[in-house]
Amino acid sequence: MEEKTTAQGGEPQGEETTAAGATGAGLAEDNPLSGAEEGAAPAEETPEEAVARLTAENEDLKEQLLRRAADFDNYRKRMIREKQDAFDYANAELLKDLLDSLDNFDRALEAAQGASDIKTVVEGIEMTKKRLVSLLETKYNLASYGEPGDPFSPDEHEAIASVPAKIPEPLCGEVYLKGYKLKDRVIRHAKVLVNMPE
Repeated sequence: MEEKTTAQGGEPQGEETTAAGATGAGLAEDNPLSGAEEGAAPAEETPEEAVARLTAENEDLKEQLLRRAADFDNYRKRMIREKQDAFDYANAELLKDLLDSLDNFDRALEAAQGASDIKTVVEGIEMTKKRLVSLLETKYNLASYGEPGDPFSPDEHEAIASVPAKIPEPLCGEVYLKGYKLKDRVIRHAKVLVNMPE
């Protein structure tokens, strides 16, 4: 393969040299740092040029660091704000659903003031309660428990008092206050009177 020559027929032309490496491929072989790493100092860099280059790199790194620190601080503040908003408005949907029941209780009270038949008022209150219980059970998985005759469980019941009875195991004799579970977790223990085996 023929080598390319200059227009005057002089030395063969090889690869092009960069502005910093003016002597060509021979110098690149002699200098192991030449082009070895990206951003490496040019071969013929004066101390003043090296100081200027390193100062510029240092300023660039400082700017990047400050920018990253500001981004992280903004992210942290945004996460704190979103967490607080989630905490403040976590019950918004539940409260919105409860407004219908609250409105129904207001209507029942208004009707009770001019009602001549107490039975009608009681029926209205019972209807409002049923709708409220249905909402809490179906949409929010809230379930009540605690009936007379249920087996007593210290995990679910709070014994207010106890009386002896001719039974093989402790049972709930009376329920003073119903208990409630959210899914499988007890959020309020039922307050009961316990019938204890003699």
